[in-house]
Amino acid sequence: MKKETLLEWYRQMVLIRRFEQRCAELYQLGKIGGFLHLYIGQEAVAVGSIAARQAGDHVITAYRDHGHALAVGSDTGKIMAELLGKATGVSQGRGGSMHLADVERHYWGGYAVVGGHLPLATGIALAENYRQTSNAVLCYFGDGSTNIGYFHESLNLAGVWKLPVVWICENNQYGMGTAVNRASAVPRMIDKALGYGLQGKQVDGMDIMAVYEATSEALAAIRRGEGPQFLEMITYRYEGHSMGDPLRYRTREEVEKWREDDPIGILERHLLAELAATREELEAIDQAVEAEVEAAVRFAEESPLPSLADLFANIYVES
Repeated sequence: MKKETLLEWYRQMVLIRRFEQRCAELYQLGKIGGFLHLYIGQEAVAVGSIAARQAGDHVITAYRDHGHALAVGSDTGKIMAELLGKATGVSQGRGGSMHLADVERHYWGGYAVVGGHLPLATGIALAENYRQTSNAVLCYFGDGSTNIGYFHESLNLAGVWKLPVVWICENNQYGMGTAVNRASAVPRMIDKALGYGLQGKQVDGMDIMAVYEATSEALAAIRRGEGPQFLEMITYRYEGHSMGDPLRYRTREEVEKWREDDPIGILERHLLAELAATREELEAIDQAVEAEVEAAVRFAEESPLPSLADLFANIYVES
């Protein structure tokens, strides 16, 4: 990989990390309401896989969606404004944390219902089949989604019709507060894909280069007409399921062990050791990201709340 590409990936991952840390602070101050699910620790999955897509490919995910929105290139200020419920947000302040979207970038959003977006991914892929395009769908979901009906129905139809979907399971080891091996009779998610004729691959989701390579291969297979692909990204969230999670179900030692393979740290070490990047270059990126996040917070805080006159806008079709 070129140094410039990896520096950009580094910038994106640091942006997601700093954005999420700032969101946690704003939530604790009462400026972000509802539920807030942070992506800290999983940054390599969104950045590495989205970097592999072509311009017309679609992205759809669940409620832990801030990282994907930033990775597709959505405006940082508009995303933050949405989290604060402001009219300048990507959904005009109506969606909040779990309902980010960006039509121009084919990002169809986060969905609050567990697994509820999986049939939508199947539908988008079916539409691309009808249009006879080379576009594919990157559909992200957690390991907990694999135990519900949406998952099985969606993978089955995708397999029957050989739809262009890359199913990306972000296996962060826990469904809410329950470990994978306590909730799933089949602890390896790729084994579930076999039942629908999909070849699955486990990927080190903490290594952005491994994520990019695996996603590139999956998309290439789809474009060769080989049907849907399944990737199980082995990753970890450092924070709780949401901000209200007391984290009593795992030990500090477990978290620290995963932090040793921090995705940003892995890429940083590679840049310094293999591509002659300097500490000064990385520090400049860090400072630029800090400024971008602070500018986003200012924009969000200074933006107006939605007007009551617009309460029912976009609900009914105007004749």
